[in-house]
Amino acid sequence: MVIPMEIGQILEGLSYNEKRLLLALGRRGGTASPADLVSEGDFSLEVEVMGAASWLESKGMAKISESSRRYYVLTDPSVVAEGLPERIAMRIIAGSGGRMDMDALGSAMSGGMDKVAVGWLKRKGLADIVKEGDSKLLVLTDAAKAVESVDMPDEALLRRMSEGPVPEGEADPKVIKDLKGRQGMIAEKVVTERTVSLTDLGREAAASGIELKPQITDITDRIIQNGEWRDAEFRKYDIQTFAPSVYAAKKHMLSRLSAQVSRIFLDMGFTEMSSEYVQPAFWNLDVLYTPQDHPARDLQDTFYLESPSSIHIDDERLVDQVRAIHEDGGDTGSTGWGGTWSRERAEAALLRTHSTVSSIRYIAEHPDAPQKAFSISRIFRNESIDSTHLPEFTQIEGIIIDENANFDMLISIIREFYARMGFDQIRIRPAYFPYTEPSLELEVFFNGKWMELGGAGIFRPEVVAPFGVKYPVLAWGFGFERLAMLKWDIKDIRDLYISDIDTLRSNTVL
Repeated sequence: MVIPMEIGQILEGLSYNEKRLLLALGRRGGTASPADLVSEGDFSLEVEVMGAASWLESKGMAKISESSRRYYVLTDPSVVAEGLPERIAMRIIAGSGGRMDMDALGSAMSGGMDKVAVGWLKRKGLADIVKEGDSKLLVLTDAAKAVESVDMPDEALLRRMSEGPVPEGEADPKVIKDLKGRQGMIAEKVVTERTVSLTDLGREAAASGIELKPQITDITDRIIQNGEWRDAEFRKYDIQTFAPSVYAAKKHMLSRLSAQVSRIFLDMGFTEMSSEYVQPAFWNLDVLYTPQDHPARDLQDTFYLESPSSIHIDDERLVDQVRAIHEDGGDTGSTGWGGTWSRERAEAALLRTHSTVSSIRYIAEHPDAPQKAFSISRIFRNESIDSTHLPEFTQIEGIIIDENANFDMLISIIREFYARMGFDQIRIRPAYFPYTEPSLELEVFFNGKWMELGGAGIFRPEVVAPFGVKYPVLAWGFGFERLAMLKWDIKDIRDLYISDIDTLRSNTVL
């Protein structure tokens, strides 16, 4: 939108190049292309013309028109000089009386071009394949004889391209499609033509007696010391004119969210923990008391590795304890899952399917109370990609080992975390997980509806008994990307990782 101003005010705010372009266009009747202005010496570079034109357009003094035309150009001139493969084959076959053994044609055409030629001969109906005994013969058809001394449509178009680019509207689309199928033979070229025209306001300005004088836009000590400023023309700035948007530098929203989550847990006295992406099923599933026939172990849910396909567990004592707990409960008082526990299944290598593997490994190294630890960990599941699911995503994991730990403490920690994240409406409901009892799922109220964000619970004795843990262990896993979607009102989880520059620029810092 152009803000009305007196012509004199507008002229005072024009740059040297803007004035130069107004005068150049005025001398040419009000319209010219950047290329013409450069070739005729008014400007040195087209970018100078377009820069000045853009500013004049923003002030309502010029209009930029742009049109594009597509051309087709020849990239392999040899096809005109030597002929298409089918044309070469036709000549060879015609020289043999119009009939030729396919193997003989292969010997006559090097580099496997006979196979290309035969394909096009059949496609164009120029030859038939006739079987005689154990041999296959190529026999030229009447269609081949009809074009023996004249160009076929594609040959005619290629010959024309050899003389220069052919406009899109002058080329048969079907022929172009066939030629594009022949790799490296032709290419597309798009030519964009731009024209700059003066508006009525621009014509008035061009005719107003503009004088071209070098302008000073920056005051330097040299200009002041040598007195140049006394006779110079200083550029006046129009504070109402168009200016490009300026975006502050900022981190990606997920980096900022990760830092915020980490700071909350660190302020609450937690220690950060981690684990490797690749784990044996033993640590990812078996230690967490997940039965070996659980659907989570199936290929449709879990990514298993081919190399390495297995990871040996060195701690035989721990292996025996986990085996006993799975089969009959061991010393935990549980009945276990029954059946025969398979070490081979437990040593299968996989990409961790949840960040709870970080928690149980941390517990194995720090079994004594009190302990508080968290992680923000990437996990992998064989999920179909849609607006709410990815095969690779992130979990916020945490544990507390404390002699006073109980279900009320767990709920309080969850509420405190989400309150600090800005969500004060939280709902808890019962849930089931193989490795916690009791278990819960949590939801937050956002945009008029309840949304699930994760699960939590107290680790079962079957999980912590092998590590000698004497006190309750609170555990939780929250969705990281889901939290980001809520925080920034993002409808599609994929938008978090596409990194569209406009989205990143416009995203709020807070």
